[in-house]
This record gives sequence, structure tokens and C-alpha cells, in this order.
Amino acid sequence: MSANLASFLYLVSGVLFIMALRGLSHPTTSRKGNLYGMAGMAIAIVTTLVYATPSFNGFVLIVAGIALGGGIGAVIARRIAMTAMPQLVAAFHSLVGLAAVMVAAAAMYAPESFGIGTVGAIHAQALVEMSLGVAIGAITFTGSIIAFLKLDGRMSGKPILLPMRHIVNAGLAIALVVLIVLLVTTQSTTVFWMIVAASLVLGVLIIVPIGGADMPVVVSMLNSYSGWAAAGIGFTLGNLALIITGALVGSSGAILSYIMCKGMNRSFISVILGGFGGETAAASDDGIERTVKQGSADDAAYLMANAQKVIIVPGYGMAVAQAQHAVRELADKLKEAGVEVKYAIHPVAGRMPGHMNVLLAEAQVPYDEVFELEDINSEFAQADVAYVIGANDVTNPAARDDKASPIYGMPILEVDKARTCLFVKRSLGSGYAGIDNTLFYKDGTMMLLGDAKKMTDDIVKAMEH
Repeated sequence: MSANLASFLYLVSGVLFIMALRGLSHPTTSRKGNLYGMAGMAIAIVTTLVYATPSFNGFVLIVAGIALGGGIGAVIARRIAMTAMPQLVAAFHSLVGLAAVMVAAAAMYAPESFGIGTVGAIHAQALVEMSLGVAIGAITFTGSIIAFLKLDGRMSGKPILLPMRHIVNAGLAIALVVLIVLLVTTQSTTVFWMIVAASLVLGVLIIVPIGGADMPVVVSMLNSYSGWAAAGIGFTLGNLALIITGALVGSSGAILSYIMCKGMNRSFISVILGGFGGETAAASDDGIERTVKQGSADDAAYLMANAQKVIIVPGYGMAVAQAQHAVRELADKLKEAGVEVKYAIHPVAGRMPGHMNVLLAEAQVPYDEVFELEDINSEFAQADVAYVIGANDVTNPAARDDKASPIYGMPILEVDKARTCLFVKRSLGSGYAGIDNTLFYKDGTMMLLGDAKKMTDDIVKAMEH
């Protein structure tokens, strides 16, 4: 295969990746977007195998690696629960970062194979690209591992606030710049591994102080990092497809992080510096009596059957209980009774972007019934019932009313403005942000304590009687 043909095919795969992102931007076109992405990746892999593989043995090794990795991926995809998707994404990001480090190391020790010079005489431009790729890759690797441990419950979701952490992080960042300059001037493998070590430590220190409330932003931020790491290594390899793909992933992840920070009223810089999330809230002086009104499935069925408008607010609790199909059945029952039903989605509901949208789409909830926060918040005041199913932090009035709260200023779904708020939750425990939800104690709130799926099923049964 000629270089021109390979470049053309890489360009085709890049266009398909762009079309994939365009398709994935809306649930109705997401399947088609996935197909575009798969086709683009297939073209890129086949082109690389035919054009860049130096020998038959190399071809066999690469195919064996693809088969092994693909087999592991297929098993994980079949076994993984939707509730574990955020930590799976974080784990996969770590592998992208590690791959960037390994490719950079290979280029450092065998530059002739990459066409970037010889040992001790690597082109300066390639060294800069390699340095950036390995630094971002190493940060992504350890940062993603910490995010995985936090999301999977193997490490506390609360922030670990190290003394002088900002000064230490700034010092490491400056050290990285100095080390990159030294690598370009000396081409020392010792300096190369010093860059790797400093980046690995920085990845841990960046993510450890970030609390649970900001973990969805962390996932999208690490997604962006992995893309830039891939793009940097793409320049080292001279691979057009990798450059395009990395740039697309990096830029889209950065844009998504910005959108999510805006949805949480967070400063992106403050989030990545570990300045928010998971702190203990100060005592609230909102005058709310700390008593809870607890109801049953029969009570909820009566209220919803006699309502004119019900807004359903899904959250992580729905994902844990796999209650999306029961929620869809409840909505169908209400619509049969002439009740208007809508769904309200917060930008950071769940633990990764689009988590709730995917679950509702899986349950075949009509897309035109699902609304984002800014489109539906004004309708809660006209709703008879807000049915909150495991959405804790994103419905907490403290974000609006309590200036002492660590989530103050974050836009919330104003479910407390509905005539009645039915809140399904296993217990009165705090959400992932680690703070109490004052909504539980409001006069218009009825707590439905129990498993979200069982409670919703019981409400449906009660409506049939």
C-alpha cells in the first residue's frame, strides 16, 4: 500500500469519527453514530496492518494482540452492569494513558523504527511531541486509576486534602517543563523516566483531592486527557488517524467538561485543582424542622393517579436498582389515565455524562418526553407530583438556599416547587457529595424508603387495583 493511499484511508476514518461524534450527540442518531465509529476504526486498523507492519511475525503479533484485547473487551462488555459504566470508562482511560507511555518509551529506545532519528540523535520536534504525549499519558494513567477506585467504592469518595497540595502541584508542573527542556537538549533516557515518574505522581495528586460531587467532571476531563495523549503520540508515530482521533476525543472531552462545569456552577480550574466536592457542609439555618413524612406505595399511587401532571426525575438510585423499565411502565399507566408525564434530567445525574439518558433510552422512553434541566425547571411549579427516583444531590435545595453548603450555586432540579415531591430512596443517607439533602424534611416531600424498582413496581400494582 502506498503512503498516499494510506493517508487517504486515514482521512476517511477521521471523517467517519467526526460523523460518529455527530451521531452520538442525540439519542435518535446514536446507533448510527456508533456504526460510523466502528467503521472508521476498522478502516484505521486494517490500513495500519497493511501499510505499517514491517514483517509477517510483526503482523502475527499485532493480530494476536487485537484478538486478545478484543476478546477481553467483549467479555467485559457483556458482563458489565450499567451502574458500573462510569468506573469502566475511567479504567479504559487509564489504558489509553498507559499505551501512550509505552509507545513513547519504544520511540525513545528505538527511534529508527519510527523514522524520527537515531539513538542520541532524535529530532527535536519529535522529542517535544514525545514528551507531551508521555506526560499527559502518565497523568491520565494514574489519575484514571484513582477515579476508578473512587467510583467503584474502593477508595473514599471524599476529597483527600493534602497539605500545600497546590504548591506541590505547581512545583511538579514547573519540574515537568524543566525536564522536557532537558530531554530535548540531552536526550537522556534517565530524564525521560523522570518525566514519567513526575507525571505519574501529578496524576494522583490532581484527582485525590476531588470529591464525589465533581466525579462526573473528572470522568469527562480524563477522557479529554486521554485524547490529547493519543494525539501527541500520533505525531510521534506520524499517524494521521491517531492525530485526528486524539484531537477529536481531546476537544470533545474538554467541551463536555466545560458544559458540565457550567451545569454545576463550577469553575473548571477549581475542579481540576481539587477545590470543591465532598466537604462537610456547615449547619444550615433554613428553619426546616428535621422531621420526615414517610409514605407507602399506595399513598404514591393515589397521589399520582389523581394528578394532572407528573414529572419523573431519575438519578443514580434508579441505575443501581435497574428500575428504568419499571419507571417506563409507571409512566405508561399514568398516561393511560390521562396524566401528563415528563422526565427531567440534570446534566450530572448519575456518575457520568448521559447516564440517565442511556438508561431511559434502553427502556424505550420516548425522546420527546425527556427534557434537560434548563428546559423543564420552570414546569415544576405547575406539576402536581415530582417523582424523584434516587436523584439526591441534583435536587438538594441547599444548593440554592444555603450559602454555607459546598454545593451552593449548583443549578438543581427544583422538585420542591411541585405540589408534592415523592422521593424514592433506600435510606435518608447523604448523596455522593456527602451532604444532607434538606428536601427530605420539606412539608411537601413524602419519602418512599426502599428499593427503587420494588417501590415503583408496587406503585404500578396499586394503581391497577
